Order: sequence, then structure tokens, then C-alpha cells
Amino acid sequence: MTTTTRAHPGPTDPTGETMERPTTATRATTTAQTAQTAQAAQTAQAAQAAQAAQTAQTAQTAQAAQTAPAPDAERLRRWRMVLGSDGAETTGPALTGRDAAMDGALNALYGGGAGRKPGDRGPGGRSAGLGASAPSVARWLGDIRTYFPSSVVQVMQRDAIDRLGLASLLLEPEMLEAVEPDVHLVGTLLSLHHAMPDTTRETARTVVRKVVDGLEKRWESRTRATLSGALDRSARISRPSHRDIDWDRTVRANLKNYLTLPGRDGAPSRGTVVPERLVGHGRAARSVRKDVVLCVDQSGSMAASVVYASVFGAVLASLRTLSTRLVVFDTAVVDLTDQLDDPVDLLFGARLGGGTDINRALAHCQSRIVRPADTVVVLISDLHEGGIRGEMLKRVAAMKASGVQFVALLALSDEGAPAYDHEHAAALGALGAPAFACTPDLFPEVMAAAIEKRPLPVPDKEPPP
Repeated sequence: MTTTTRAHPGPTDPTGETMERPTTATRATTTAQTAQTAQAAQTAQAAQAAQAAQTAQTAQTAQAAQTAPAPDAERLRRWRMVLGSDGAETTGPALTGRDAAMDGALNALYGGGAGRKPGDRGPGGRSAGLGASAPSVARWLGDIRTYFPSSVVQVMQRDAIDRLGLASLLLEPEMLEAVEPDVHLVGTLLSLHHAMPDTTRETARTVVRKVVDGLEKRWESRTRATLSGALDRSARISRPSHRDIDWDRTVRANLKNYLTLPGRDGAPSRGTVVPERLVGHGRAARSVRKDVVLCVDQSGSMAASVVYASVFGAVLASLRTLSTRLVVFDTAVVDLTDQLDDPVDLLFGARLGGGTDINRALAHCQSRIVRPADTVVVLISDLHEGGIRGEMLKRVAAMKASGVQFVALLALSDEGAPAYDHEHAAALGALGAPAFACTPDLFPEVMAAAIEKRPLPVPDKEPPP
């Protein structure tokens, strides 16, 4: 018997027609198509999200580019600050805010409107000029201390005094309270102190005291350590203990006893020095071992040197094993040795300006020398001699022949050598006293070398002729 299996009728559609029930194959196909559709949708959604993120990133980049200055904007800004108002038309938009204030302070000193007060408006609305009004200058000094570092402020103050003739305003107490103290300001005050009214003199001493205390703090410990060691080493003893042997001088003293010894077992030969004579340095003592004479030119160009020499003179005078004398000169000679305990009093005892008579100053120093072999004379001068040139050189030659260590410094400052007399410098060099500029940092080493009677640490680069 044959059995026929009929499929169950499927559901009917709204019209009453019978709908076929999907078979397994049909259902699988439909499921696959649905999965593909879903995957495609997810892919499209991910692509849309990535595109949206990229669009947002592009928008942010564009916004940042609009907000941040162009790569050359900072360069143009710097050039604008350098060129001043003359460069306003070629270096982009006008300055605003802090930049405009800095530009005004610079233009007041270096701009073309010098002579107007800082509050006046020059071309383009920019202020220029310092005028001769103390309140205006005091405000300007406050501005530059706000906008610039201390080292720049000191340079600008110096330029204002030199370019605009503001030295007379420093005679007013409110001006001195507004300035940034430095060595060059002290030099200016010293040149003016004879004209200072009583109301300003004490303020000026306070400014000078602040600078001097800073310089002493900077160099005192190093100078004392360097020179104390040099003084100890300069006390030679012929039978030193092992720990007191000065090996460098011992080797040099026995180079004549150099021997070449053959090597053993094929080794190369080697040399040795037989130390017949030992050279040693003694221990620290309380007695005076060396005399130092500082002979300082106080002509106008040597202002910074006078300040530094006074500070170092006070430090040297505090060493018990040194006897220090300080002499300043122009056409007259002033011995300030009795004021070495207070550099401020010493500085106010100097008189900057005037001519130069080096021969007369050296004659005074030479007359005070009692132990030539233990004396160091330091001449600090630009060597523009107004006295008798031949006599000056003869005195130097006579001092060196007697055993004096003679040191010639064209300047004692950080600025290098000023204009100086090259002919006199060459003549001193021929006498064995090279003339060179010395920075305050190098001065302790120069003095140590002179005390030990060894070659001076002359800088490699000599001043240009």
C-alpha cells in the first residue's frame, strides 16, 4: 500500500490563499541574507563613525590653526620688537598688551622720539623719550624692572644715563630707590658724589653698600682660599716632611738629574729624575709673608675697575699673612690704605675723572716698598700716561730688577680691556710685565701666581690693537 505524505498547508494570506511554509533551505538562505545585511549595516555604521571622527579632527585642527599663531608670527613679533616703530609697517599687526608696553619702554630709550616724556605719544600712538622729569623716569625704571630681567635692566639703565644724560637725576633720592644697583651705577654715583645734596648722600651710600656686599659675598671665600694656599706654598722649606713636599717644584729643580734606565726583560727603557734636593712648602703662619700694593687709575674710564679693586683690596687686607696697600691716582695720588676695612668709605674717598700720571703714582708705591723680594705691585690702568713716559718705564724696570713681582692690568672688570695705550703695553711686555685685561673671576688666580712667582695666567685672547 502506498502512503502519500502531504505537506501541512501553510498559513493563509489576508486574501485566503494558502502560503507555502518555508523549508529548511529557504530558512537558511534567509538567515544568511539577514546576517549579511546586518554586517553591511554595521560596516556602514563604522565607516560613518570613522568619517565623523575624521571630520571632527579636521575641524579641531583647523580651529587650532586659527587660534595658534602662524609659524612666522613669533619671528615677526621679535623683529618688530627689535626694529621698533620703524618696523611697524613691515612686521605684521600692531603690538598689544604686554608687548606694546615693552615696546613703549624700549622706544622711550632707543626710539627716535628721545626728548619726550614716557607719557607722550609718538607716531602711531607709541610712547617715546624720557625727558628730564624725575617722576617720568622713575615710572620708566619701574616699567623696565617689570618687563625685563635684572641683567637687561642694568644695561638699559646704563644706556639711559649715557644716551640721555640722566646722571643729574640720580641726585634725587626717589630716583636712587627706583634703580637696579650694579657696578656701573656705583661708578656713576662715585663720579657725582661731590655734587650730591645731603638728602641724597645717605641713599647713595645704601645703594653702594648693597652692591659692595654682594661682590664681597661672591668673591671673598674663593679669594681667601686661593691666596691662603698660595701663601702657604710660597714659604719654601729645604727639608720637608713627605706630606709637605711640593712635587711639581721638586721635579723641576732636579731635571738636571734626569736618567734613562734600561728596561728589563725586553721592556722599553724609561726615564726617571733623581731628587737630590727636595722642595717643600711650610704650614700656615701668623706672620706677614707678602706685601701687596694695588695702584689703581681712577680716571673716568676705569670706574668699574676702581669698584672691583676696592672690594678685592678689602678682602686682601683681611688676610693676616698679607700686608695690603691701596693707592688711587689721576694727576694726584691718594693713599687709601687706612680705609680698607670699609670698602664703601674707601669708594667715597676716591675721585673718578681727571687726568693720569702713572709715573707719579708708581713713584709713591716704590717709596713704600721695604721687602722687594716679597712684594707684589698691581698696576690697574689703561696706560694712557699723562706724565713722563720714560720715567714710568724706568721705575717698572727698577722694581722688577729688585725682585718685585709687577702685574699690569688694563682693566679689572667683566667688559674686557678699554681703549688703552698699545705702545706702553708693548713696552711693559718687553720688561717682562705683560699687560692684559682681567675679569674679577680670574683675579684671585693672577694674585696667587704672582705670590708664588710663577707665570701669570694671561688670557689666550689678547685685546685687539
